[in-house]
Amino acid sequence: MQNYADALSAKGYRSFGFDTDMEMEFDLNNGHDLKTKSGSDSPTSTAAARLSKTPVPSEVSEDGLPNEISAPYEVPQFPIEQIEKKLQIQRQLNEAIPSRSDKHQSVLTEESLMTLDNYDEEEHELPNFQRVSISGEDTSGVPLEDLERASTLLIQALELRERYMLHSGQSFPTTTRRFLKTVHERNRFGTIEHENRKTIADHPIHPPNDKSDPWEVEFPADNDYEIKSINGVFHVYKDKECTQEVKCEYPNLKEFVNDMQVMCNMIVDGPLKSFCYRRLCYLSSKFQLHVLLNELRELASQKAVPHRDFYNIRKVDTHIHAASCMNQKHLLRFIKKTLKNNADEIVTITKGQPMSLKDVFQSMNLTTYDLTVDMLDVHADRNTFHRFDKFNSKYNPIGESRLREVFLKTDNYSNGKYFAQIIKEVAFDLEESKYQNTELRLSIYGKSPDEWKKLARWAIEYNVHSTNVRWLIQIPRLYDIFKSNNLMNSFQNILDNIFKPLFEATSRPSEHPDLHRFLNYVIGFDSVDDESKPENPIIDLDIPTPEAWSEEENPPYAYYIYYMYANMTVLNQYRKARGMNTFVLRPHCGEAGPVQHLVCGYLMAENISHGLLLRKVPVLQYLFYLTQIGIAMSPLSNNSLFLNYHRNPLPEYLARGLIVSLSTDDPLQFHFTKEPLMEEYSIAAQVWKLSSCDMCELARNSVIMSGFPHKVKQHWLGPNYTREGVAGNDITRTNVPDIRVAYRHETLLDELSNIFKVHEIPKSE
Repeated sequence: MQNYADALSAKGYRSFGFDTDMEMEFDLNNGHDLKTKSGSDSPTSTAAARLSKTPVPSEVSEDGLPNEISAPYEVPQFPIEQIEKKLQIQRQLNEAIPSRSDKHQSVLTEESLMTLDNYDEEEHELPNFQRVSISGEDTSGVPLEDLERASTLLIQALELRERYMLHSGQSFPTTTRRFLKTVHERNRFGTIEHENRKTIADHPIHPPNDKSDPWEVEFPADNDYEIKSINGVFHVYKDKECTQEVKCEYPNLKEFVNDMQVMCNMIVDGPLKSFCYRRLCYLSSKFQLHVLLNELRELASQKAVPHRDFYNIRKVDTHIHAASCMNQKHLLRFIKKTLKNNADEIVTITKGQPMSLKDVFQSMNLTTYDLTVDMLDVHADRNTFHRFDKFNSKYNPIGESRLREVFLKTDNYSNGKYFAQIIKEVAFDLEESKYQNTELRLSIYGKSPDEWKKLARWAIEYNVHSTNVRWLIQIPRLYDIFKSNNLMNSFQNILDNIFKPLFEATSRPSEHPDLHRFLNYVIGFDSVDDESKPENPIIDLDIPTPEAWSEEENPPYAYYIYYMYANMTVLNQYRKARGMNTFVLRPHCGEAGPVQHLVCGYLMAENISHGLLLRKVPVLQYLFYLTQIGIAMSPLSNNSLFLNYHRNPLPEYLARGLIVSLSTDDPLQFHFTKEPLMEEYSIAAQVWKLSSCDMCELARNSVIMSGFPHKVKQHWLGPNYTREGVAGNDITRTNVPDIRVAYRHETLLDELSNIFKVHEIPKSE
């Protein structure tokens, strides 16, 4: 009876041979490590270097490792007997596998395997820790036929996302891309784009220099290109007659509908669901074993790093709305101060009559003395659970939409003066904390074509800028409301109002100077609204184009996201050709509603906010892991709106290796302290018993998935942060032990090799 290895060999499947055993070489005569790799160029302390290279004897000398990692844990750091036993078993297994015939010989040479498996090892010494190794011929735990089928489907899904990310200029993980290159190309390992490896001299102590005037930016020369929308997507032409189109590739609606259908069929495929669920359970269990075996080593390596701890590593609040970025006490204090100092300033017009701030409060029979936090009534409570309508009303202080308009809007009678002041106060607090940063969402509704101009004017006039703040533009899905109020004729009007000003500012920046300056600090687009609204989640080819969508019904989520993605893709390619910054798509996705929203996020978004529904879709959750898509999670927000805190899947996602970060969402509604992000971390650490290493890993994830500039991230994480595995980690900046980073990288390699090893080699022509 043909065994598993024979079956693999007979079908011409390749074996990647990733070995997760302790990859150390020893001189058996003296027990010394023979590996003489150069190690990291990152500046590490003497203690850290001693920790990574010195064996732990059963009796620790005074000048050895600190006492806290010695007795009673006197396990040798290099268990030679165990390693030799594993190597012997591995040799026996290799001898048992017959050599393949020339016809089915794998194109993976021994040198190629070494290149892939030891890509980062060659430049960085791997840390010593207890690895969990699954040996034997069948390590997937499923029949070969199921593994083959799952492999084919998963690789198809990975290729789909890679194509969408390539078109839009968004990121795709290098590790996964290298595996995908092996599917169709004989040239197994193309060059991987990294900066040249930095040395200690390249490690800046201070952050990149900021300009004295943040709005002093370079203006490219104008051009006379014509912008024209075709079927809801803008195209760029070199002439007024629109005959010479600037080539910009993007998936058309037909391709997107077909890809959505493929993915939707995939997530309900029974055998694939079982396979992905088993792999996710395995990842959870493997992490628990890793923690049991290596928790003390991780803690010891953190203790060995001087100066750095959780409080002074960089953290980014990756999901927060500008209109609620302050806590309720801050807003109350600001309203009282403004009412005291600017009582006679005209702030609004009601029924044709101008009203001062004092008049507004007198009309409500209120004085500064009467105002309290309870009266503001902006905090979410138990009555907002599954009531998004009640939650939205919490944005109105004292239940008055006039106060929201006066204090929390950029486009009002005073041109957003008070909103700018309160955001600058929040930014000042962030600068004082130094290590906390935020990505604030500002709204563009698509109601009129001058919204962008007004928003940019507001930012520059009041100098709303901070080195700790970047902007995302959130686009509420409110077409049905605008249409019912006769503000627009079709969905195309929204797309025109949102994207046409951006194309015009890209073509002729001198005609739109404020917008051109402001866009330098905008990192991407968000799509917001209540996801639980009833809709038809599946779109087909019969769906009307944006010009033809003139009914009052709101388009489905997938329709919004596709046209945002398609227009952003063309805009990115055009801006990149002009030497300007590009944008990413980071929508609210998977908080509630149908799981098809997550399919849209998987195909088109760089990362997403919430992602709660991934816990119900094992196929998508496994794909999010394989493609390392960032998920900004807000457990306190979810606790008040959709999911009890103890049921939140964040600790499960983190254990399995998904790229998750903590965010606040709406401090005005959910938080009490001056530092809402630290409040989020502290509650998560207490409830889920997160270790210091877990907290630092979450913080590192938040920086990686953020939209801050590359140079800034180099200062925060180390100049080599884009490299894979341990080579990309600098514990003196991230406080994440190399052990944890190596575990994550090796586990991802194992999962990818498990999928790709049974993928059929393309036939030679």
